Amino acid sequence: MRYPRWFVTLFCTDMWERFSFYGMQALLVLFATAPVSAGGLGLGGSSAGALFGLYIAAAFVLPLAGGWLGDRLLGSRRATLYGAIVIAAGHYWMMAPLRAYSLVGLVFIAAGTGLMKPNLAATLSRFYGPGDAPKREAAFSIFYMSIQVSALLAPLVTGILGERVQWHAGFGAAAIGMTIGVIYYAATSGRFGDVGREPVDPIAPAALRRVLRRTALVAAPVVALLGLDIASGHFAIEHALGIVGLSVLIVPVLYFRAARRRAGTAPAARRRLRAVRWLFLSSALFWLCFAQAGSVLSLFARDDVARRIGGFTVPASWFQSTTPLFILLGAPVVAWLWVRLGHRVGVAQKYAIGLALMGASFAVLALATASVSAGGRVGAGWLVAAFALQAFGEVALAPVGLAASADAGPAGATGQLMGLFFVSAALGAGLGSQVSRLWTVAPHPAFFGGLAVAGLLAAGILVLANERLNRALYAEVPDTAEAPAQPVPALALALAGGEA
Repeated sequence: MRYPRWFVTLFCTDMWERFSFYGMQALLVLFATAPVSAGGLGLGGSSAGALFGLYIAAAFVLPLAGGWLGDRLLGSRRATLYGAIVIAAGHYWMMAPLRAYSLVGLVFIAAGTGLMKPNLAATLSRFYGPGDAPKREAAFSIFYMSIQVSALLAPLVTGILGERVQWHAGFGAAAIGMTIGVIYYAATSGRFGDVGREPVDPIAPAALRRVLRRTALVAAPVVALLGLDIASGHFAIEHALGIVGLSVLIVPVLYFRAARRRAGTAPAARRRLRAVRWLFLSSALFWLCFAQAGSVLSLFARDDVARRIGGFTVPASWFQSTTPLFILLGAPVVAWLWVRLGHRVGVAQKYAIGLALMGASFAVLALATASVSAGGRVGAGWLVAAFALQAFGEVALAPVGLAASADAGPAGATGQLMGLFFVSAALGAGLGSQVSRLWTVAPHPAFFGGLAVAGLLAAGILVLANERLNRALYAEVPDTAEAPAQPVPALALALAGGEA
C-alpha cells in the first residue's frame, strides 16, 4: 500500500521521537535506582517512581501550551521542528555523567515533547476534511502502528547499552536517533505544501504581550520557590512533582470552564463539550494504569520475574519492547475494523474496549502474583501477556482519542484539542506516580487487582453511556455567534485577559 509523501515525513519524524521516548522510558527508573557508584542517581524506588511520573506528566501537560503555540503563533510545521530540536538537545544533556545535567536533560525533553507532539498530530489531522472520522481514525491507527517499529527497537538498543555498557551510552543512542529525525524533517517538510506553514488563528500582538507578561507573573513565584527549596538543601523530586501535579489538576478545569464560556448558549456545543470531558476523564484513567508500565512493571520485571533463559539473563528493560511489538501486530487489524464498522461502533465503545483490555492486563498479573509463594518469581509469560493486553488496549483507545479530539474541535483549535488529549495522559501519569508508591507497601495481588477493577468498572460505565456520549460528541454545532469557533487553553485565556 502506497502512502502520500507527506505521511512518510510525519511517520519518520515521529518514529525517531518514539525511539527516544521508549528508550528513555525503558532506562529511566533503572538508571534512577542504580547506585551512584554504578553511574546511576542512587534514588530509592519511591523517589524513582516520582521522577518517572514527573517526567511523563510534564511531557504530557506541556502539549496544551505547545498546541496553542502552533495554532496561534508558530504554525504546526515550525512548532514540530523546534520541539524536535529541543528533544534532541535534552538527550545530549543526558549523555553527560553528572546528576544535575541529567535533570536538565529531562526538562529539555519534556519541553520539546510538549511542543512537538500536538503539532505533529495536528498536521496529520489537517490532511483530512470535516466529518471524515472513520478515515481519520484509521489513519491514526496506521500511524500509531508505523512508529512502533522504532518503539520496538528502542528498549533493545538503549537497554543493552545502558545496562551492559554505561547508562549514558543508552541516552546517547536516543540522542543520535532524534538528531536523524530532526534532519529528515527539516529536509522534507516542504511536502506539506501550505499545510501548517502559518498559524491557523494568529494572535494579535497586544494579546501576545499580555500572555507573556502574565505568564511571567505566574512563573516567577514558582521558580523562586523552587530556587529557595534547592538552596535550602531540602529539595526533593516529590516537591517538583507536586507543582506539576497541581497544574495538571487545575489546567483542565480552567480549560473546560473557558471553553464552556466560549461555547455560548448553543446546546450542541455544550453537549459536545460535556462528552469531551467524559472522554478526558476516561483517558486519564487509562493512562494512570498505563503509567505503571515504566515504573512499577520495570521494577516487577527486575525483581519478581524469572528472566533467565539458559545461561542468558534477559535485561529487565527488554520487556518494554513487547508493547510496541503487539501494537505492530494489532494496529492493522484495528484500523481495518474501524473503517469496516464506520459509525456503527462509536468513540465511547472504543474507549470501553481499551479500558477493558487494560483492566484485564492487571487481572492477569493479580492472578500470577497470587499463584506464587512469597519470594518466588512469576514466569515471564505472565508479564508478556499483560503487556499484550495493554498494547491492544492502547491501539483501541489512543489513536481514536487523537482522532476524536481533531474531529470534535472547531477550526483553528486542532492543536489545542490535541494538547488537551495529551493533558489527560499527564493527569493519568501524575496520579499514576502516586499510585505506584503503594507498590512497596501493598501486597502485589491487591495492587494489581485494584487497577483491574478500576479499568473494568470504567469500561462498563462507558458501555452504558455509549449512545448518549456519541450523540453529544457528533452533535452539529451551528456556525453562529452563539458558538464561537476558537476555544483556547484556559491558562492562555486567563493570561490574555480573556481575549487570547
